[in-house]
Amino acid sequence: MRYSLGPISYYWPKRNVYEFYQQAAQSDVDIVYLGETVCAKRRELKMKDWLTIAEQLTHAGKEVVLSTMALLETPSDYQQLKRLCQTSEFRIEANDLGAIALLEKAGFPFVVGPAINCYNGETLAQLLAKGMKRWVMPVELSRDWLSNILNSTAIRDKRDQFSVEVFSYGHLPLAYSARCFTARSLNRSKDQCELCCIDYPNGRTAFSQDGSQVFVINGIQTQSGLKYNLINEQRSMHGLVDIMRISPELDNTFDVINQFVQQAKQPHYRKLDKTKEVNGYWHNIAGLTLAGEAG
Repeated sequence: MRYSLGPISYYWPKRNVYEFYQQAAQSDVDIVYLGETVCAKRRELKMKDWLTIAEQLTHAGKEVVLSTMALLETPSDYQQLKRLCQTSEFRIEANDLGAIALLEKAGFPFVVGPAINCYNGETLAQLLAKGMKRWVMPVELSRDWLSNILNSTAIRDKRDQFSVEVFSYGHLPLAYSARCFTARSLNRSKDQCELCCIDYPNGRTAFSQDGSQVFVINGIQTQSGLKYNLINEQRSMHGLVDIMRISPELDNTFDVINQFVQQAKQPHYRKLDKTKEVNGYWHNIAGLTLAGEAG
């Protein structure tokens, strides 16, 4: 099993981003995804900054992938996407179909990110024909669904042509909207948001009327309120999954990575906290559910 560090979902000060990736360079992750995937107004780091970090991580022996935005809203967003997709030095994670079209035209192999709706073998085969080399499964799919896709007639004989990555830890990215929910929660319009996301380095929690932690709002992105944790599912992934993705957080990301790596070396059931963690989607049950021990 290989481990990846997904792109930072939140808006952090530049200093925190650089410090985070200095730690990543010394960590046990194999793959690091870089770039802004949520909101184009978040400009603490420029393109040259991301490329500098990418070069440093490459020198540290990490595979670096540059991630694109999941929702493009303006012509300038598209121009930035075109510039990114012309970067041949690093592989690109495409999070919308526009990126896939640009990468196919350029003839660059790419990663299909979890924001792309791909739910069957036929779609996966089409993406493979366009240049896909790695597929990050949509977060709401289960182990059984994944198994059915990989064993489907359309893709079964092509399994050795791409790798499979599964989002395995963190607040699940559930949806994107043209509205900024963080600004709205502060009674601000999106155009006058004052970049308020930077005040919430792990997103802003939204509770139901009964006090349940239902969602985390992160600008235009809605995330699950509880953290998805598949640390106990590594054995059930054998033969299906090549890479487990850890989603960055400001505080304990590298402790989590160590826990996943140690779990793979010495498998044992790790008790999860049902008030904070879930794994329902992997078991094809309600997403907010924490299933029991998995084989």
